Amino acid sequence: MEGAPRRGKCRARTTDPCYLDVKIAEWGYDVRWWQRVLPPTKLERDLVWQCVLSAFATGTFLAGTAVYFTQVVGLSGAQVGLGMSIAAGVTLVLQLPMGRLADRVGAKPLWAVASLVEAALYLAWPFIGDMATFVAMLSVLAIFETAGRNARNVYRIAVFPRAVRVRAMAYMRAARNVGYTLGAGASGVALGIGLDAVRLIPLVTGALLVLNALLIATVLPAVARAVPEVQDDGTPVAAPPAWRNPGFVVLSVCNGVLSSNQVLLNVVVPLWLVERTDAPVTLVAWLFGTNTVLAVALQVRASRVADSVDGSLRAARWSGYAFVLSCGLIAWTHETVGWVSIVLIWIGHVTITGAELWQSAADWCFTAELSDHRRLGDYQGIWGLGYQVEPIVFPALYTWLALTVGTVGWVAIAVIGMTAAVVAHPAARAAERHLVRIGAPVGV
Repeated sequence: MEGAPRRGKCRARTTDPCYLDVKIAEWGYDVRWWQRVLPPTKLERDLVWQCVLSAFATGTFLAGTAVYFTQVVGLSGAQVGLGMSIAAGVTLVLQLPMGRLADRVGAKPLWAVASLVEAALYLAWPFIGDMATFVAMLSVLAIFETAGRNARNVYRIAVFPRAVRVRAMAYMRAARNVGYTLGAGASGVALGIGLDAVRLIPLVTGALLVLNALLIATVLPAVARAVPEVQDDGTPVAAPPAWRNPGFVVLSVCNGVLSSNQVLLNVVVPLWLVERTDAPVTLVAWLFGTNTVLAVALQVRASRVADSVDGSLRAARWSGYAFVLSCGLIAWTHETVGWVSIVLIWIGHVTITGAELWQSAADWCFTAELSDHRRLGDYQGIWGLGYQVEPIVFPALYTWLALTVGTVGWVAIAVIGMTAAVVAHPAARAAERHLVRIGAPVGV
């Protein structure tokens, strides 16, 4: 056929990353849709595949957690909940030390080792048979997940130039949503087959995480570690620890409060729909599907506003506005019936998704622009402590406010979200002034 490529021609090796796109274009195909879906650089694409792989692995296990631990391991629901609470406490305690460990040993080595240990722990899950070993395994897993997460975040800041950093992180978050969706689907297939398939879930997760660790170690490039500054006499200049930057500490708490949109999405709205409205229960599945599609399709676009500290503050404001609008729409459904309730809940869920997208974009730029790059791991540790506010405080608080207090409770939830967005502004400016005062590197 005229214009078709010769067999074997595409085997030629080339160092030009655009080679394939050029050849496909020569063959007459439209590649513009492909260019819109994937990020433009090889490093971003490599990290996108890593995100899909790791989220696929953990999503497979998380979706089947309840059935696996109760039906296979034989624990009660209360035991599973207690074990997870203990693991959350371990995460909270070790958040800052694991961040500092990334500064000490390097982000990529720690990330690769932690990922490999995570894989080994998942492969060991079939040997867990009682409460004591369950708690021990969850606690050890929490240690290495915390270390890997902090190292990954440091790596993502350090490996990208300032101009593309937020865009790259947006692509990675969208990719993780894809991975979690694939993982949930795989777990659903296993649950449909029966317990014999459910028993294989941790083995599948472990195998995928082994591939993830190999990808991190062998495909991703190394990043240069910060070189300590020295005085005239050769004495190293010690950068102040992150906790001495009060603006950054307060900002991390504000970000943690704004991230409680996840509690609304995953906990409060589904419970409200079931207990306080006449909307069909099946709507919950459609809400989660809509959130996933919007998060994948719009995260990169939403991140464009967060191109600086000013842009991040704008994104935080928009997140707060969307947070408030969502609370108002959802609260209104207590008084509506039929299709009105369905439409209002759906629009309210969409606006919560907007709050999520803008909060995420602001998060990435804040941590990159307002961290002392000589102590990125330390700053990531503090930022992670802010995130721990969400799972510890807000599930119980928001559920009580919405389902027990009612309309006034929804007003209180809206005030909490908007207050965080407002306080973020002076906190960010204070963090900026602190970095200037201590002579932290800028423009990196």
